[in-house]
Amino acid sequence: MGFFCIKKFQNRMNFFHNEILLYMKEGAEVDTELLVKKAKQGHKDALVQLVMARNQDYYKLAFIYMKNKEDSLDAMSDMIVILHEKIHQLKKPEAFYSWSKTILVNCCKKLLREKNKLISLDVIEEQGYEGELEAKDEQIILEEHLSKLNEKHQEVIKLRYFLELDYQTISDLLKIPLGTVKSRISIGLKNLKESLGGDGYERN
Repeated sequence: MGFFCIKKFQNRMNFFHNEILLYMKEGAEVDTELLVKKAKQGHKDALVQLVMARNQDYYKLAFIYMKNKEDSLDAMSDMIVILHEKIHQLKKPEAFYSWSKTILVNCCKKLLREKNKLISLDVIEEQGYEGELEAKDEQIILEEHLSKLNEKHQEVIKLRYFLELDYQTISDLLKIPLGTVKSRISIGLKNLKESLGGDGYERN
């Protein structure tokens, strides 16, 4: 990619990142179908409005993976750039949010790979989850045992019990069968229970 192409891409990234920061607290209802139509016509503001209408949902989802504000916003910025480039591929406007959240998950995973980070299951300290456990000792113990699960089990447990997503939504987000979601959660919880109750647990 040439210098000018890189510069253009960076400028576009900065635009979307600044928009996210500016409207982080907004969450008004929008006409999804109308805004998707405008976004397909190249209106950046329409796309930003779509994202900002559910900005907290996007942020919480990104935070599950990235664990800090700056990286979460970076992932959201990456997502918006991809949405801007691929919005014309969306056939059903009503599917925008499930489609875009799947893209966000992929952006998070890409950033993690680029930074050579491992997805560990630390208890989220984001506002709204503080005080989830009654005692600090319990939190430390839970963190320790959750981190022993493999990444796939950590991922679905976080989505299910931290974001309170239903099985079908998790299936749609991760693009895996519903049965696989249930299986991973079941095995993950079984391993967690055994880890909390003893020294060993299954890793399959």
